[in-house]
Amino acid sequence: MVETMEVSRLSGGEEDEEPVTALTEARHLETITAPNTAAHSWRLKERMKTVSVALVLCLNIPVDPPDIVKTQPCARLEAWIDPLSMPPPKAIEAIGNSLQKAYERWQPRARYKQSLDPTVEDVKKLCTSLRRNAKEERVLFHYTGHGVPKPTSNGEIWVFNKSYTQYIPLSIYELQTWMGAPSIYVYDCSNAGIIVKLFEQFAEQHEEEWKHKGTSGGSSPPPPSFRQCIQLGACGAKEILPMNPDLPADMFTACLTTPISMAVRWYLLQNKGKLLQGLNLDIVDKIPGQLSDRRTMLGELNWIFTAITDTIAWNTLPRDLFQKLFRQDLLVASLFRNFLLAQRIMRSYDCTPVSSPQLPPTHQHPMWDAWDLALELCLGQLPTALRTEDPYSHVHSPFFEEQLTAFQVWLDLGHEQRHPPEQLPIVLQVLLSQVHRPRALELLGSFLALGPWAVNLVLSVGIFPYVLRLLQSSARELRPLLVFLWAKILAVDPSCKADLVREDGYKYFLKVLADPSMPAEHRTMAAFVLGVIVWEHPEGQRVALQGSLMPLCLEQVSDHHPPLRQWATLCLGRTWHHHPDARWAATRDNAHEKLYTLLSDPVPEVRGAAVFSLGTFVSSLASHERTDHARAIDHTIAITLANTVTHDGSPLVRRELVVALQYLIQMYESSFLTVARQYFRDEMIDLSPQSLTSSTDSIMSPSNSISRVFSRQGGRQVTSPNQTLGTSPDTSLTDYGHMSPGVKRTASTHSISSLGVSTLSYSGMYCKLWQTLITLERDPFPAVATMAKTVVDYVRSKVVTGSRDIMEQKVESAPGTPVNKPIFLPGESPPTTLETSTPTRSRSRNHLNNHTEENDNGFMKPLVTTEFVEWSAKTFILPRQKTNDELSSPSSPLHGYSDRSLNSRLLAESEERRSVGTNKLDDQVFVHRNPGPPAVLLFHPIHPLLTVADKSNVTIWDVERSLRVSHWSNNNVGSSCISALSVINSGTPSTYVATACDDGSVRIWKDVYQSSHQATRDPPSLITAFQATLDINPATRGAGLLLSWEQDTTTLVTGGDSRTVRLWDLQAERRTMELPTGGDSTSFITALHSHQAGPWIVAGFSDGYVRVLDRRLTSNRAVVRQWREHSSWLISAHLLNASQATTKIITGVVSGEVRLWDMRQSNSVQVCAPNQEMTAMATHANAHLFATGSVNQVIGVHHASGSSVNVIKYHEGFMGQRIAPVSCLAFHPRRVLLAAGTTDSYITVYGLSRR
Repeated sequence: MVETMEVSRLSGGEEDEEPVTALTEARHLETITAPNTAAHSWRLKERMKTVSVALVLCLNIPVDPPDIVKTQPCARLEAWIDPLSMPPPKAIEAIGNSLQKAYERWQPRARYKQSLDPTVEDVKKLCTSLRRNAKEERVLFHYTGHGVPKPTSNGEIWVFNKSYTQYIPLSIYELQTWMGAPSIYVYDCSNAGIIVKLFEQFAEQHEEEWKHKGTSGGSSPPPPSFRQCIQLGACGAKEILPMNPDLPADMFTACLTTPISMAVRWYLLQNKGKLLQGLNLDIVDKIPGQLSDRRTMLGELNWIFTAITDTIAWNTLPRDLFQKLFRQDLLVASLFRNFLLAQRIMRSYDCTPVSSPQLPPTHQHPMWDAWDLALELCLGQLPTALRTEDPYSHVHSPFFEEQLTAFQVWLDLGHEQRHPPEQLPIVLQVLLSQVHRPRALELLGSFLALGPWAVNLVLSVGIFPYVLRLLQSSARELRPLLVFLWAKILAVDPSCKADLVREDGYKYFLKVLADPSMPAEHRTMAAFVLGVIVWEHPEGQRVALQGSLMPLCLEQVSDHHPPLRQWATLCLGRTWHHHPDARWAATRDNAHEKLYTLLSDPVPEVRGAAVFSLGTFVSSLASHERTDHARAIDHTIAITLANTVTHDGSPLVRRELVVALQYLIQMYESSFLTVARQYFRDEMIDLSPQSLTSSTDSIMSPSNSISRVFSRQGGRQVTSPNQTLGTSPDTSLTDYGHMSPGVKRTASTHSISSLGVSTLSYSGMYCKLWQTLITLERDPFPAVATMAKTVVDYVRSKVVTGSRDIMEQKVESAPGTPVNKPIFLPGESPPTTLETSTPTRSRSRNHLNNHTEENDNGFMKPLVTTEFVEWSAKTFILPRQKTNDELSSPSSPLHGYSDRSLNSRLLAESEERRSVGTNKLDDQVFVHRNPGPPAVLLFHPIHPLLTVADKSNVTIWDVERSLRVSHWSNNNVGSSCISALSVINSGTPSTYVATACDDGSVRIWKDVYQSSHQATRDPPSLITAFQATLDINPATRGAGLLLSWEQDTTTLVTGGDSRTVRLWDLQAERRTMELPTGGDSTSFITALHSHQAGPWIVAGFSDGYVRVLDRRLTSNRAVVRQWREHSSWLISAHLLNASQATTKIITGVVSGEVRLWDMRQSNSVQVCAPNQEMTAMATHANAHLFATGSVNQVIGVHHASGSSVNVIKYHEGFMGQRIAPVSCLAFHPRRVLLAAGTTDSYITVYGLSRR
C-alpha cells in the first residue's frame, strides 16, 4: 500500500509542481563580469548647422536657353509663381523671395542671400562672404539654371555677363574654392548628374594640391574636406527636366521646399478621375491649417510625411549615413526627406534625381502606399473641411494608430531571427502625440526589453532627445514607462548620464525614488539610474548630494523587495565613492551603521552590495584627508566586515570583502606591515624572495601564530569569525579587547570603543584583519583565494623589500594610533591637524607597486577589483529569460535516462523492493577499477549513476552502461580529504554534486552528469564553495565534514569532527542555524542524517552517544533525545522511512553492533551484533535493509529486523577472488542496488539475484 501511494504521489499529484532548486541563479550560472554592451556610435560626433544659404537663380525671364527646345504649353511656375504674370525684374525678385520663404520654413535662423541672374564676380563675392561668416558651419548653395544652357561635360554651370548678352561658364572647381567646406549644393537644372560626378574629381584635385602645398614647406592649415560635401541634383547626366504644364518648372525645388503641396498635386494628377471626384489642382493650396500645428489637416499631413520618409530612410540607408543625413543638421535632414519624395515623383517623368552621397532607390518602398492612403483619407474629407471655419474639425488619420498596431504585431510574433521592425522611426514621431504617447512608450519598452541590440537601434533612430524632453512631463502615468526606458538606455550606454545632469533630468528619478506609491520594481530602476549618474561622475555626485539622494536610498535599504535593497545600497556606495563631502554627509546619517544589517540579508547580492558600499565608504577619503574620527569609523567597519562576512556562504560576497579589505591595507599600510613582519618572524620565515615563493602554503596556513601576537600586545583575541549569523555586528564584537575604564560610551558605532574595542587594542585589530586576509587566501573558491593572494603578495613584497630598514629602525606602533591617543566620538570635534593621522609612507614610497600609485586626486589605485556592480546591471540589459519549459529540453545531461516513462520506472522499483525477502542481494551487476581508492560512495537519487570520491578526486560511473561519465579533481587545499557527498537538485537539468572535506569546506560542482552521447561535453566546473564549519581540528582525523541534503527546503545540514550541527540555506547561501549537541570536549560527531519530511536531525558521536535534535526548538533545547548504549565510534546513523517522517533510527558502530531506535522510547528496541568489526555501513530506508563491511573482506546484508539476507565474500566467476577490505558502502535510494568500495580501488555494485 505504501509503495502504491508513493508511485501515485510521484507520478501524478506532484507532476505539475515546479521543482525546488538551489544554486540556479545568474550568479551561479555565469561569470561575474561586466556585460559586453559596446554601445554603437549613435551619438553624433558633432552636430552641424546650416547657417548661410545662397540662392542663385539664373532664369533670364523670358528668354529660353538655346540648347533646350520647350514644348507648348510648357511648365512655367518657379517657386509657385508664374514669371510671365508680371514684368521680368519683379518676377525674378518675387520668385527669389518666394524661394527664400520656402527655405525659411525648414531653417528660419539661417542667413539668406539671393543672387538673381548673377555674374561670376557676383557669385564669387556671395560665396566667399557667406563662407567667411559661417566659419566652420555648413553653407548651402542653391542653383536654379532654367534660363541658361545645360552644365558642360567639363563641370561648368552657366551665369551671365554684366550686360546679359552672353552666357559665362562657372567652373565647379572654382565654386568649390569659394564655398569651402562643409557645404551642401542643390542643382535644379538639366544634366545635373554631370556636375555631381565631376565634383568628386575636383575634390580629389583640391586635396592633391593641398598635399603639394604641405610638402613644399611651411605650415599650412588642414585642407577643406570637399569629399564630405553634400550634393543634390534634379536629374542624371543627359537628362532634361520635365515640361508638363500641370507641374512647376522647378519641380525638384518644389519637392525639396514644399513637399506637401507637390505630393498632393502629383497624387491628384496620378489618380485623376479614379477615386476622388470633384477635386482639382486648385484645391492644393486650400488645405487648411499650418505645417507646424499637428492638430490641423496640413500639419497632420506634414507629420505623417516626416514619419514615413524617416522610416524609408532608416530602413534603407546604412546607419552611419542615416545619422549623417537625417540627424546631424535640421535643414539637411529636411532636404533629404523631401529628396525621397523627389525620387518618387520625378522618376515617374523619366528623371532620376542624383545625390552625393548616393542613396539607393526608394521610389517603390512599401511605405509610400501608406502615404497614399493617408493622402486619400485626408483629401476625401477636404471639401467638408473647407465648408467649416474650424481648422480642427476633420477626423484625424488612423495612420499612427495602425503603425503602432503593426509594431505590436511584430513584438508578439517573435523577434529572434527577424529583421528589426520598420516602424521604429514612426514610434519616435508618435511620442510627440499626447494621445498615443502612453501606448508608444509601452511598446517601446517591450522592444527595449529584447536586449542591447534593441536599445542601440532605438538610440540610432534618434529617440534620445525625445525621451530626454519627456522627463519634464508631470504625468504620473508615464513615470513607470519612462523609468523603465531610461534604465534600459543607461544600462547599455552610461554616457547618457551627462545629459541627465545637464538637463536636470536626474530630478525626475529622485521624485520616483521618493514616491512610496510607486511599485518597488520602478523604484529599483530609479535607484539604478541614479547609481549610474553618480558613478565616476563628480558633477553627478554633487547634484545627487544636493538632491538628498542618500537619505532617499537609506529609506529603501529596508524595503521588502531585494533588488531595491541591492540597488539602493549600490547607489549609496557609488555616491560616496571618492567623494569626501558625501562621506561626511553619510556619517551624519549613520549610513554605514544602517548598512550593517544588510550583511546578514537573505539575498547574497544584497550582502555583496553592502560590502561594496562599506568598502567604498572606507576608500572615499584620500590619505591626506583622513582624521582620527575617520579612522575610528574605518576600524569599526573593518572589524564588522571581518566578523560577519569572512565565512559568508557566497563567493560573490567574499570577493567584495577582499576588495574592501585592500582599502584598509592601503590606507594603514605601515600598521599592517608591522603585523606582517611579526607574523613572519614568529613563523621563523626567511624573508628572501626565493624562500617566500617556495613556502607560500606554510606561511599562510590558517593555523598561524597570530594569537601569539595578540598575547604579546596585551589584548585579547578578536571574537572568532564563526559567530552566529544574524546577530548584531555590534554584539558580536564585545569580546574584542578589554574596555578601558575611562572610555566614553555611546550608542553609535562611530568609534571602535563602542564595539568593545579599547584604545589598547589597535594592534590586535590589525592582527585580526590580517588573519582574515590569510583565511581568505585559503578560501575554497579559487577566485576568492586568487584575489586575497594578490593582496597578501603585495604586503609580502613590502615586507621583503623593507626588511633591511626594519633591522635598522625601531618597530613603531600604528601611526596616528598611539596607546594614549583619544578616540573622537560623535558630538566631539574631530582634530584639524592631519600630521599624526596620516600614515608615514616615506620608508616604502620607493617600493610602491605600480598598482598602488596615487591618482591625480590623491586616491590609491586598487590592487584587486571585481565587476559585481556592472554585472548586477545585466538585469536591465539582458532580454527576457526563457521559461523553464524552454530550458528543460533534450539537451539535459540526463535526457538519455528519460526513455522509460516515470510510472513504469517507479512501479519497477517498487516491485524490486518487494522481492527483497525472497532474493539475495549478491548479483554482481557492475565492477570496475576506480582511479583511486574509494572513500565515499553515493548513488544518484533517481538514475543508476554512482558517484565515487577518493581522497581528492571524484568519478561518476554509469552502472547500467558500465562506463565512466565524468572525472574531476576536487581542488583540495593542503592535505585535506573528501569526506562526504550529496546530490543537489536531483531530477532537474541543474543537477550538481556537493563534496565535503575534512577541513570543513564544501564545494559544489556542475556539469557532472553528462550523457556520453552529448555532442559537446563541458568539463565539471565549480559553481560555489564555502567554509561550512570552522571548529574542525585538522590534527584529529575523524569522520570529516558530513552532509545531509534536504531538497524541498534547499537546506544543507553539516556536522562532523565537531560538537555543532550547522544548517545552511543554499538558496540564500548563508548559515541559518547552529545547534550545539552537548557532550564533553573529547567527543565529536561521526555520523549525521536528516530529512526534509521531519524536523529531526540524528547525530552519532565518537563516544557512542546517539542524539536527536529538533530544529524547531531553540539552540540550547535542541537535543530532544539521547542514548548511550553503544560503547564505540558510530559509523552510521540513519532515519528509517524518512519520507514518511517515522520515528525509527538505525545506527551502527565500529565494533559491529547495530541498534534500532524509536524516538519515543528511552532504550533501543532491537540489537543486531554481527561477529566482525565494522568499517562501513549503509542503510536502504525504503527496502528496510542495511549492509555492513569489514576489514575481514566480508559484506553482510541484513534486514532491519536483524535477520541476515546474505554474505558477500568473493567476486563472481569460476575463480572469483576474495574481495578486499571494505572501505565504503552505499545503497541506491530507490532501487535495490548496493555499491561497495574496497581498498584495492575496485567498485562493485550488487543487485538482487534472479536465481
